[in-house]
Amino acid sequence: MSMAQAIVAELQHESQLTRGLFDAIPEEHLDYKAHPKSMSIREVASHIAESMAWSKEMIDADHFEMDPEAYKPWVAESKQDLMETLDRNTAEAIDKIRPLDDEKMLQTWTMSVAGKQMMQVPRVGVIKSMLINHAAHHRGQLTVYLRMNDVPLPQIYGPTADAADMS
Repeated sequence: MSMAQAIVAELQHESQLTRGLFDAIPEEHLDYKAHPKSMSIREVASHIAESMAWSKEMIDADHFEMDPEAYKPWVAESKQDLMETLDRNTAEAIDKIRPLDDEKMLQTWTMSVAGKQMMQVPRVGVIKSMLINHAAHHRGQLTVYLRMNDVPLPQIYGPTADAADMS
């Protein structure tokens, strides 16, 4: 199995977990914020869905220069918009990753922010970190926000207090 095949399998699995969590979000809770400095549920979920599109920068170039002044985060208008964007961006990421050979996956990829190098890792590392681990991190954030609103949580890596049946 190639690195790309392994990453695609993991991304497919993780995207289904994300989709299940997004499905649990009640539309009326999209604008909930745990704290004034926190992103809302809508913003966190939008960030996850949008991040799947970052595969283009990870694969099409060896260096990405992030311009924080120019970046405007995408924010979903509705839960349906969120789900459609997650599905589309994930499918596009999988299509970009699937044909990569191990040599391409091991090439060094660099990200800079405002001219300062922030990350320099093999391409496989940035794909795993920014598409898979990053989404898992924010899914955790969403589960806390949903729990704070008494929203039943779906299973992610195992049963929750709301979904104890593993069948």
